[in-house]
Amino acid sequence: MEAMSTVDEIAPDIYRISTWIPDITPDGFTFNQFLVRADEPLLFHCGHRGLFPQVAEAVAKVVPVESLRWITFGHVEADESGAMNMWLTAAPDSQVAHGALGCMVSLNDLCDRPPRPLAEGEVLDIGGKRLRQISTPHVPHGWEAQVLYEETTGTLLCGDLFTQVGAGPALTTDDVVEAAIAAEGMFHATCLAPSTPQTLRTLGDLNPSTLAIMHGRSFQGDGRQALYDLAAAYEQMIASA
Repeated sequence: MEAMSTVDEIAPDIYRISTWIPDITPDGFTFNQFLVRADEPLLFHCGHRGLFPQVAEAVAKVVPVESLRWITFGHVEADESGAMNMWLTAAPDSQVAHGALGCMVSLNDLCDRPPRPLAEGEVLDIGGKRLRQISTPHVPHGWEAQVLYEETTGTLLCGDLFTQVGAGPALTTDDVVEAAIAAEGMFHATCLAPSTPQTLRTLGDLNPSTLAIMHGRSFQGDGRQALYDLAAAYEQMIASA
């Protein structure tokens, strides 16, 4: 069965583009990008190169692909940055934006056009939306890992945090922590370092109302409590390791 990409608005002018792949787990697995519609549209997660045509078609339902101004992601990995240069080609005025460490370590070499390094905590004002860069080294994985916090809607673009398997609605108010812990037991993808729980609690202190999750359902509700609960679950894993 050919994978299809769906488009859903999960917060004002923030769109989840989701592709469900059936054969990665018994319940399938979703790969999600997030498009922020603004004066300077921003795409968070590039997706795999092989999925680029259908993801671009989905983006075009919201904004012209060539109008994209900013391309960014959580860390350097095929499902997050694989199609990066394809987007740069499709949107001639676009530029990759990432934390300065990621630019220095990888992106200055990998990008077909020089990336825009973001200072720690820098706010990228894209006209109607404001995205704050927050470095999260090794959380959930990758030295250059980062998240973006969209201040006007309280949306945390949190990448691989809260990864879940299977399909489901684009947005839920139900608990996502239990499913995230189950997925962690399957993939063991998170760096369970002593600092990991505190990093999650620091993100929780932003009080996000929407968690834009790369794999699985996005969450609307008490984002602070969800991040604190995930931190507590990881703390138990670390203690029992």
